[in-house]
Amino acid sequence: MEVKSATAALLITAAPESKRMILVPWIVFVGAALLEVCGDAIIRHGLRGRKLAPALAGCLVLACYGLLVNFLRWDFSKLLGVYVGFFASVSILFGWVIFHEKVPTSTWLGLILIMAGCFTIQFGQR
Repeated sequence: MEVKSATAALLITAAPESKRMILVPWIVFVGAALLEVCGDAIIRHGLRGRKLAPALAGCLVLACYGLLVNFLRWDFSKLLGVYVGFFASVSILFGWVIFHEKVPTSTWLGLILIMAGCFTIQFGQR
C-alpha cells in the first residue's frame, strides 16, 4: 500500500496544479484497467487449467484493481462511467495483442461508441 501512495504522491507533486487533475485520473484508469484485465486473464487461465492457485492469484489482482480505481475521489457514477471506456479499450487490445484474437469490426465500432459515452460523462455539463 505504501508503494502506491508514494507513487501517487510523486505524481501529484511532480505535476503543476492544473495538470494534476488531468494526469492522475488517466494514469489511475490505465493502471486499474491493466490490473482488471490481467486479473481476469489469470483467473481464466486457472479455471481452464483447473488450477486453484492461479484463480486465487487472479482474485488478488482484481482486489488491487478495486483499491486503485477507488483511489480517485470522484462521484461513483462518474468514476465507473468513465472507467468503463478504459477497461473496454484495454480488454480489446489485450485480446488482440496478447491472445491473438481476431477482433471484428463491430467490436471496434462498439468501442468507439463506448469511448464517446465516456467522454460525454467526463466532459459533459453537470
